[in-house]
Amino acid sequence: MPPEWSSSSPELLLAVDRSSGRPLRAQLEDALREAIRTGRLQVGEKLPSSRELARTAGVSRGLVQECYAQLQAEGYLVPRPGSATRVAAGAAVPPVAAPSGPGGEKLLADFRWGVPDLRSFPLQDWLWATREAARGMPTAAFGYGDARGNVQLREVLAGYLRRVRAAAADPERIVVCNGYAQGLGLVLRVLARGGVRALAFEDPGSPVSLGAAAAAAGLRAVPVPVDEQGLDVAALARTDARAVAVTPAHQWPTGVALAPERRLALLAWARACDGYVIEDDYDAEHRYDREPVGALQGLAPDRVVSLGTVSKSLAPALRIGWALCPPQLADAVAEQKHLSDRGTPTLDQLALARLIESGRFDRHLRRMRATYAARRDTLLAALAEHAPGVRVTGLAAGFHAVAHLPADADEHRVVEAARGRAVGLHGMSACRASHAVRPPQLVLGFGDVGVRAITAGIAAVGDLLADPPRSR
Repeated sequence: MPPEWSSSSPELLLAVDRSSGRPLRAQLEDALREAIRTGRLQVGEKLPSSRELARTAGVSRGLVQECYAQLQAEGYLVPRPGSATRVAAGAAVPPVAAPSGPGGEKLLADFRWGVPDLRSFPLQDWLWATREAARGMPTAAFGYGDARGNVQLREVLAGYLRRVRAAAADPERIVVCNGYAQGLGLVLRVLARGGVRALAFEDPGSPVSLGAAAAAAGLRAVPVPVDEQGLDVAALARTDARAVAVTPAHQWPTGVALAPERRLALLAWARACDGYVIEDDYDAEHRYDREPVGALQGLAPDRVVSLGTVSKSLAPALRIGWALCPPQLADAVAEQKHLSDRGTPTLDQLALARLIESGRFDRHLRRMRATYAARRDTLLAALAEHAPGVRVTGLAAGFHAVAHLPADADEHRVVEAARGRAVGLHGMSACRASHAVRPPQLVLGFGDVGVRAITAGIAAVGDLLADPPRSR
């Protein structure tokens, strides 16, 4: 669909060269033909009036009228009585469709992980919050402002984190950033400048993204195993890392919560080696079968950096996150944020503050917990019906589960066979630093998969899960 400019005479940049010796009319006609052929001007799009184009191109209006008449005769343009001249249908060269790559087909269900229900984004609440924020936004707020972020949002976040996550939150130690990835990068650069040389991370976990973030900061990435109690702190202590990234509330991707004794041991490790724990408060808002676990940061605010985001609670596209920093790191992280991009958009920050203050954010989370709980129950029921022997874990919180396949199952062949049935399954091997396929497991995300799609998808691959292809 072509853009419909509000102006009755949209601007159009067409260059003519008076020193070339070619007639100006010919140059103008060629420039318009090229703009239409290449798709710069789309079918149905308005052209400037002859008077306006003559002014901007520095030619006579009569010359432009002759040019338009010639292109109308050739079928490039079409006049409309009482309206602007437009690009004619069929004038542009149709783009060559790129061949479909692997995974480009339409799927019956795609159990991809890490994506919330995008259809449930509270658009009306967000529009209301944006209007409210804009209405009361002071003139000074249109400047660059504090590198830490807007003080109103930082105060609201501090109160929210104290209330909901039992964090030791001070607005002066919060740095607003553009999502988790940026916050992690800022913190790692500060730690690297402070002498940290290696970043430990959970295995399985996020080896690709954490490895890339560590490398960008000049750090080595060191995997540390995870068991039924969470991160193996004894194994961590045997490395030379002085920073570790963890997901203690709901470990990604196994779903275990870091055991109380491991939490205390982890903080003791940080103090002993003058190190830092980077806490990703992953899935803390979406809990079902257990009471919420308080943020690790509340136990050791001088040793824990807590990273939060609205990517899972609202939508990734908002790109709003925060880093709750130890006192000794806050200024340096804010400086890195300033050097990086001068700040996160202020209006979006104020809209989020208004959304939280109004209680609409809490109401949205309550609705989404019910939505995800229903999908979780649907997934379990479908597996019980079509693949009753498959054990499922990691369902106490969040919107993904881990399906445990038989010990000799071939994880890659299961995924490939499911794709042939138009169902997207995703193996745990992608989450392991070694990419090992043992034990064979699947990470089943259900955040952005509807109830009907969950039922249909599991029904289509139930026999693959119950009796999967075996390793050769």
